[in-house]
Amino acid sequence: MTGKTQALPLAAPAVINRSAWPRRLKGLVLPVLILLVLEVVVRVGWLPSYQMPAPSEIAATLTDLAEGALWKHISASLLRVLLGFAIGAGLALVFAAWVGLSREAEAYLEPTFAGLRSIPSLAWVPLLLLWLGIDETSKIVLIAIGAFFPVYLNGVAAIRDIDRKLVEVGQMYAFSRRRLVRRILLPAALPGLFTGLRSGLSLAWMFLVAAELIAATKGLGYLLSDGRETSRPDIVLAAIIVLAVLGKITDGLLAALEKRCLAWRDTFNGQGAEQ
Repeated sequence: MTGKTQALPLAAPAVINRSAWPRRLKGLVLPVLILLVLEVVVRVGWLPSYQMPAPSEIAATLTDLAEGALWKHISASLLRVLLGFAIGAGLALVFAAWVGLSREAEAYLEPTFAGLRSIPSLAWVPLLLLWLGIDETSKIVLIAIGAFFPVYLNGVAAIRDIDRKLVEVGQMYAFSRRRLVRRILLPAALPGLFTGLRSGLSLAWMFLVAAELIAATKGLGYLLSDGRETSRPDIVLAAIIVLAVLGKITDGLLAALEKRCLAWRDTFNGQGAEQ
């Protein structure tokens, strides 16, 4: 015995690796419950089938469409959304960085952008049709407008919400402007930027429908219009379901990219039933 006590090493906290599938399956409970209730309500006759078809009828319509021109409509809409979102979000990130880093740029640009973002989406349609015609360009520009403002607003807010002390630390270590942006400003602003990108993507899908309802010969918005004109609510609801699924898939891909890029964060993720 030496009279000295040796400290025992602390055991590393156990990492609980729970599968995400049970949580994801919980998200299906409400949609499945709604479908079952609708099926019963329509079959009993509480809702007329010419207004609200049964989910089984909508599934049959989706199957028929999938064997026909549905994939042509999906590919057309998806291409328009991706192009419009890429253009709108790309320009928004450039202007957000400029305005967020420069009070001078904010003084010149912010009043104009504040006025433009208050214009309803449908108000752009006749102007774009007059300027660009009914080809793909007008649709892509309209989608880009829809994606621009959420990304721009969240980008500026993300830059302006960066802790000033972080910037002062970078200046104290004599970081160049480029290194300051790469090592401090960009990582600190990434959460807000991804929030803006996901909001912009959802608005891109909304503006897509506005564009395709007005002037299109293919696309999911055209499918919606065709179902309305032919008094086929099953086609309308089938197109809405496809839009919802595509929106969820694209948002999920962006969320996965966000999770990968922000894996370094140690943030609160909510409390579950199991601890």
